[in-house]
Amino acid sequence: MPKPEAKGSPTMRASTIILTEEGVRNLRIETVPVEERDFEETAFTLGRIEAIPRTVGTVSSRIAGRVVELKVAPGDMVEAGAIVARVESRQPGDPPPVIPLRAPVGGMVTALNVHLGDPVEPDKNLLEITDLREVYAVARVPEHIAGRTRAADAPDTTKAGGTATAAHITVTALPREKFDGKLLRFGTSADRESGTIDAIFQLTNPGGLLRPGMRAEFNIVLSKRSGVMSVPRAAIQGDPATRHVYVKDFELPHAFIKTPVVVGEMNDRYAEIISGVLVVDEVVTRGSYSLGFVGGGTISLKEALDAAHGHEHAEDGGELTEAQRQALRAKRSGGSDNSHGHEHGHTGVSDFWMYTSAALFVLLLLSLAFRGGGGKGEDGDGSASGGGKHVDLHESEVKAADNSDKTGALSLKFCAMAVGQILSAWSLAFLFYKHHLFTVREGYSQC
Repeated sequence: MPKPEAKGSPTMRASTIILTEEGVRNLRIETVPVEERDFEETAFTLGRIEAIPRTVGTVSSRIAGRVVELKVAPGDMVEAGAIVARVESRQPGDPPPVIPLRAPVGGMVTALNVHLGDPVEPDKNLLEITDLREVYAVARVPEHIAGRTRAADAPDTTKAGGTATAAHITVTALPREKFDGKLLRFGTSADRESGTIDAIFQLTNPGGLLRPGMRAEFNIVLSKRSGVMSVPRAAIQGDPATRHVYVKDFELPHAFIKTPVVVGEMNDRYAEIISGVLVVDEVVTRGSYSLGFVGGGTISLKEALDAAHGHEHAEDGGELTEAQRQALRAKRSGGSDNSHGHEHGHTGVSDFWMYTSAALFVLLLLSLAFRGGGGKGEDGDGSASGGGKHVDLHESEVKAADNSDKTGALSLKFCAMAVGQILSAWSLAFLFYKHHLFTVREGYSQC
């Protein structure tokens, strides 16, 4: 027998179907245990139900006349000796003599051949009554199968230890009813065209459910073996090359595992299992065909294992590793990936921001120094312009143009300094945040 797959293996995950309680009820899932039982080799054939000739009685009149009263109809049950009709005689009289007709046997009225007022003769059958407590089931058996059976009236059957061949019989009109019969005898002759012979089985008919003329299906028992591991045929799914059953999981509620099996012989009720399951397993019978369309089920394997065992599992259904447990604890505590105690590629990003912030800080210092130098230049320009009272008009125009250029340059310089100060402040704030985050992560890694 192949080694069982681990519960978290890919094969087991793909083969496990997990349903909700409502899903089990909707599919009407039913399971039965795998058992070792007496296994029968059977042959299938068709036939019909017939009445036993000795249990059929007819009603007729001993005198000629006409029917003046009918007390029964087809399907009515009568007792032996009960009056079923009355016939008025043709002999003269006032009134003419009337004689009652009584049932010769008890049973069901299966035929009625007259109506009120019909003329009757002594040779005419008026109605038929059949005792249906026992009936015959007549099977058309191929001659080579007949040679492997044993009738009750055969000489070897009457010897000590001899038993007649049995058959499991179903009727199309009564699909939920099962009947068992014993082979009573064979017909008087075989059919040359079909190569079959009638095999007559006697059945008890509780409730009178079986009626003459019904079509019947026979599974004739040819041999029997003991201690054969088997399951009901309804549990077997798949095509002949890939047979499988659905085994109920021992731990997970409402979980069923698609299990390949090797099937031996099959009869009308059971299938022999050579390998694939154990006697302790439970297989799905009713609803097994529907499970093939469910797919992976309505609940994941992880969710089912968590509920069954009371603790977390990996997504594949396996047990968590130590690293996975730490990650799960950090996630629940609000931590991040650094709670594992190591970095995950953030070092390069931190170095970039650190260097960028330092460069922006240097630019801030340079802008402040440049701003101080620019102020001094402006004072010097003011002193020069204050002492230049004797310059001509041309020099004044040149200085006015220079002052205009300096004013525009100072405006751009102040804008640049403002942007630099903003970026520098943001860089300092980011450095503080990174330092705080690193401290928090270090604390998680030590927990």
